[in-house]
Amino acid sequence: HASFELAQRQFDLNGMHRTGDVILGGLFEVHYTALFPDRTFTSEPQQPTCQGFDTLGFRHAMTMAFTIEEINRNVHLLPNVTLGYSLYDNCGALVIGFSSALSLASGREEQFLLQENCTGTPPVLGIVGDHYSTFSIAISNVLGLYKMPIVSYFATCTCLNDRQRFPSFFRTIPPDSFQVRAMIQVLKHFGWTWVGLLVSDDDYGLHVAQSFQSDLAQSGAGCLAYLEVLPWDSDPGELRGIVHLIKTSTARVVMVFAHEIHMIHLMEEVGIKNVTGLQWMASEAWVSATVLQTPHLMPYLGGTLGTAIRHGDIAGLREFLLNIQPNQDHSNNGKSMFWEHTFQCKFAPPPVGWVETGGTLCTGQEDLENMETEFLDVSNLGPEYNVYKAVYALAYALDDMFHCEPGRGPFGGNSCANLKRIEPWQLVHYLQKINFTTPFGDQVSFDGNGNVLPIYDILNWLWLPDGQTVVQNVGVVKETARGEELILDKDKIFWNFESKTTPQSVCSDSCRPGTRMARKKGQPVCCFDCIPCSEGLISSKQDSVECTSCPEDFWSSPQRDLCVPKKTEFLSYHEPLGIFVFGIFIRHRSTPMVRANNSELSFLLLVSLKLCFLCSLLFIGRPRLWTCQLRHAVFGISFVLCVSCILVKTVVVLAVFKASKPGGGASLKWFGPLQQRGTVLALTSVQAAICTAWLVSASPCVVGSTVGFAVLLGYIGFLAILSFLLAFMARNLPDNFNEAKLITFSMLIFCAVWVAFVPAYINSPGKYADAVEVFAILASSFGLLVALFGPKCYIILLKPERNTKKAIMGRGIRLK
Repeated sequence: HASFELAQRQFDLNGMHRTGDVILGGLFEVHYTALFPDRTFTSEPQQPTCQGFDTLGFRHAMTMAFTIEEINRNVHLLPNVTLGYSLYDNCGALVIGFSSALSLASGREEQFLLQENCTGTPPVLGIVGDHYSTFSIAISNVLGLYKMPIVSYFATCTCLNDRQRFPSFFRTIPPDSFQVRAMIQVLKHFGWTWVGLLVSDDDYGLHVAQSFQSDLAQSGAGCLAYLEVLPWDSDPGELRGIVHLIKTSTARVVMVFAHEIHMIHLMEEVGIKNVTGLQWMASEAWVSATVLQTPHLMPYLGGTLGTAIRHGDIAGLREFLLNIQPNQDHSNNGKSMFWEHTFQCKFAPPPVGWVETGGTLCTGQEDLENMETEFLDVSNLGPEYNVYKAVYALAYALDDMFHCEPGRGPFGGNSCANLKRIEPWQLVHYLQKINFTTPFGDQVSFDGNGNVLPIYDILNWLWLPDGQTVVQNVGVVKETARGEELILDKDKIFWNFESKTTPQSVCSDSCRPGTRMARKKGQPVCCFDCIPCSEGLISSKQDSVECTSCPEDFWSSPQRDLCVPKKTEFLSYHEPLGIFVFGIFIRHRSTPMVRANNSELSFLLLVSLKLCFLCSLLFIGRPRLWTCQLRHAVFGISFVLCVSCILVKTVVVLAVFKASKPGGGASLKWFGPLQQRGTVLALTSVQAAICTAWLVSASPCVVGSTVGFAVLLGYIGFLAILSFLLAFMARNLPDNFNEAKLITFSMLIFCAVWVAFVPAYINSPGKYADAVEVFAILASSFGLLVALFGPKCYIILLKPERNTKKAIMGRGIRLK
């Protein structure tokens, strides 16, 4: 015979029991914590002491007892079968909870004998619990080896989804993975992108931290300002450091995934440091904790928002709770402890000194109904509703098992379970397939990971003027085919701030349209600067990551938030710049150049200069297709004609000088009037060909058509430089041939104007580029006019006595 020594040899477990045909086990937190005595080698083993009676934990246990009695009264569910229960207190300690689970699985005696082949019906066929994820992990790791069905009502760790490790674990509360996603939906709804996260130092908290960081980054909903782990031992130094971090952080939203005991110690330090102005967000583990809803804590916790497990109505539960009476022998069980805690009395025999210090004795006849206690408040039944569903899930699984028809069963050879020797794994099979609807209207079934359909209520702590606290339901988050769906009644939410409005919690304010986000170096992505978009770029949405370019025919608005059609800009006759340009032309329309020299080249040069002045008119007024195409062509041909004349005149000067020397008469023979006209025509034809090719290949109307313009200017520049060099070579000729000096000076002015034109033109937007080009045309034209014909006009108009053949042939043209 195999024998098992139980932990009961060391622990006197607090429990409540009821006999029945089938026994279901339950693990609940009836006490917050346990005090373990110091171990010595000389003293006898001492029992741990459970401390801090948990009224709500006791109500959870009583809900299981109520549910089993309700099922036993139901003639349609498990007829002719009476359910019993064995309920244990884990005292908030893993070792006690684990010992209780082993006791449930193996029996309440110190030795439990199995058959030689290790088969036989265990004392319980299923367990409801445990409360904590860590306890459930430890228990399921062991009892899962025997396929013992465990249905938790409060363990939310996502790690329990692992069916390889926990093949017989089920739960009627959604896992933390969904609770995390539900919290993120709330953050996104209110625009809280900068939050702090506190977690408990256990599987529950650490898995939440991992899941939250991953899901938050994936959703892009925000960033963590800090992540801190709350110690189990409530070390004051650690808590002071955490509270200091909370107080100094710019995050105004603090999320806490921890247990009531963690929050109690944390809020004590928060109260000492007087840390106000925070929006607390609670996990389901403490969102309904009345121990925190006290007058001295509500100035800090008022307005708390949190996710809570689905609430439901349980008809008849309050009446059942009212009928609870302590045992007649007042033994140390849950009912007697509840009675002593509620009425602050002690059953006889009382502890030493109890009566002497003014303590009262319990009679068992105290009036519970008129007692103000949260135990009887059944308006928000969350964990209790999950306990209710867990017990019914086991009952429906048993009912399906008992209704199995021989030959149509799910096991080997289509067999059914042996009702005299039911094995836990057989109940797991039926538990996986249950599907029923509660009286509250919620459907209950388990997915492949043992989870129910995820749904959470959103609760808000309303702090009333009289100091009372009401936990109100303000919304719901549920899983749908499209993902998580959040429904909120924002008008009901109580905000614990002077403004009574939704708080803000961001690392950096949103970037308006027209700017882009630039992440701050070494900080999370939620911390950024807003950089204005450059000219020609826009951002039309808030918090844009980058600025985008406008289409070719559009430009950015002054606010850089949208693209607008480019404005057609031109020099107008009616604006000052156009009037000035046009006035210059009108003023010099009767220029005395025509009287400067009557030679053929001089007249041709005057005509070309006139064309240069006239071509500037094509740059004035609203642009049309023909003006766009002709303005640069006319400009280029006119200036080449002008410079060609100057170049030929320079060559003529050199030829005349050479002809004046002995034996040089033949030079003029090869460069007579016919050759001069032919040279001017040939040089001008080259420019005409360049302009024609430009018009055909890339119209000057096209923005960015710079190659043709560059070739046009380059050809003019080549001829001007050539003229300058030739004139510079002839600058020291005798006085009667000193026109070379005038050509040198005119070409120097011409080249200077057009060299300065290029950078000014490139950096001038819109109509100002046309203005720059017009000024360059006029300046160079006036320069040529004054430099070449000014001295001749001076002699003709002011010194007529020197305008004779003798003077010209004898002394030449000289200014005095």
